[in-house]
Amino acid sequence: MKYNEIVEKVAETLVTAGSTFSKDKILAYKRAIEMERNPQSKWVMEQIVENALVAAKNRSPLCDDTGIPHLYLEVGKNRAVSSEDIAAIYEGVRKGLRTLPGRPMAIMGDDEQRIDQSGGLNPDPGGLAPAPIQIRTVEENVVRLYVLMEGGGPAIRGKDYRVFHKHSVDTVMDEIVTWAVEAVAQLGCSPCTLAVGIGRSHYEAAAMAMEAQVHGSYGNPSKIEKEITERVNKANIGALGLKGDISVIGTFVKVGPQRASGVRIVCLRPCCCFEPRVASVEL
Repeated sequence: MKYNEIVEKVAETLVTAGSTFSKDKILAYKRAIEMERNPQSKWVMEQIVENALVAAKNRSPLCDDTGIPHLYLEVGKNRAVSSEDIAAIYEGVRKGLRTLPGRPMAIMGDDEQRIDQSGGLNPDPGGLAPAPIQIRTVEENVVRLYVLMEGGGPAIRGKDYRVFHKHSVDTVMDEIVTWAVEAVAQLGCSPCTLAVGIGRSHYEAAAMAMEAQVHGSYGNPSKIEKEITERVNKANIGALGLKGDISVIGTFVKVGPQRASGVRIVCLRPCCCFEPRVASVEL
């Protein structure tokens, strides 16, 4: 695929990610609305769905916090990705941010100025650099890019820490549920989708949590995913913290390779009511 074609496809994918709910997410919300007994929480979720439908129709942002682009690239057998392809992907991200448009939030300046925000904001939405790209090999003969738009609230309330498993899945599950209840209650922008990664290092666990968002399914949860969702929902947090039956509409878990050790490194992201904002394209 030519450079300009990649740019256009990536830009369109970013806009789709930032403005559109997936079909299975719409269905998950409709199921949650039917189950919710608190009229206030039910009304909130109805407004979230209406907002999503309007955003998709207008190709406008789902939320004022348009998010940081995170890129996940799958490369299949007999396929190759060149440095020019990667450059085109990044240019497509810049164009997509300007088209959406993304909220200008990139901090300018040197290391210290970027830390304390004294360098000022870059007024160009396209100046927002994406997170480091993740690349995975797959069996399919494809080059497929996923674009995720990750907001600030979930990053603030997320947790990345070690769990002493004591040779028990239940011990790890109990810790995840404890973290999730606290995070969802503090986030405010609920109901959430919980993204959980379990790996051998903090880097790997975070990568697993991102992959969980890429491949997660609301309609076909695993046993672990279903249990976490049900247990967190018993906390009676509800949409926007208004109390209710539904605090989480789904949980996505990715368990990576593990090591012979007494700990498991767990990353939890309490994705807000608009996340995961994700879309994909074949290049």
